[in-house]
Amino acid sequence: VQLQASGGGLVQAGGSLRLSCAASGRTFSRYAMGWFRQAPGKEREFVAAVSWSGDSTNYADSVKGRFTISRDNAKITVYLQMNSLEPEDTAVYYCVARDGLAASRSGYHYWGQGTQVTVSS
Repeated sequence: VQLQASGGGLVQAGGSLRLSCAASGRTFSRYAMGWFRQAPGKEREFVAAVSWSGDSTNYADSVKGRFTISRDNAKITVYLQMNSLEPEDTAVYYCVARDGLAASRSGYHYWGQGTQVTVSS
């Protein structure tokens, strides 16, 4: 599975961005998908995940209520809608995929190249 993330950029605090991740390769619908992020000087952390069907989602506490993950299997794309952005959300965001159906917080072995999100105060 190859993953290509896009949609990052510079936004003011309180603003919104939508990240997209286009997948190619093997059968997209059989993979759970997600997003991780890594801020400067910090470890990579889980952000959100969506099940293969799109019916189940999982979020880190820090983004719950502000971010929404979704997927469109027809377009072979997963999205991360980010609202009410905070400077603490500044990071490189990575699209990920894993064999399996559930929206898990770990076990992802396919990673995209990352897209930078910068939130100014």
